[in-house]
Amino acid sequence: MYITSAMRSKEKGFTLIELMIVIAIIAILAAILIPNFLHARAESVTAACEGNQKQLATAEEEYSVDNGGAYASLAVLTTPYLSTTITDPVKKGNAYTVTIPGTGSNGSYQIADAGNHDTTTTTNLTTTTGTACATCASIVYAQASGIHGK
Repeated sequence: MYITSAMRSKEKGFTLIELMIVIAIIAILAAILIPNFLHARAESVTAACEGNQKQLATAEEEYSVDNGGAYASLAVLTTPYLSTTITDPVKKGNAYTVTIPGTGSNGSYQIADAGNHDTTTTTNLTTTTGTACATCASIVYAQASGIHGK
């Protein structure tokens, strides 16, 4: 039995239709998965921001204990309270802001980020007034009540 060259070429490789179907399936799967990956990344950035604010609040409390109940700006919170400058993961390089009622005074403080969070990642938060966050794009840590949206 001799196999002709025409028969050999039919036995090798995939047809154009088969390749196009495989590429279409891969494209559909990518279209489904990419938005989920982007949302998961946005959620992780929001969680990192919340963790950073809690770390800054801990440094504020440590400073307060050492300095008779007074709170400090972020510029003062260096070693031993903070070993590095903590920056906002959403807007890379932007520092958090600390609002203290009166410079170095006793009382409550708030730590705020620069904003620009994906609003779907802050829907589980409430504002400082207690209302639900529908369109909050910023996160605030209030000394008296913890993490809130803004």
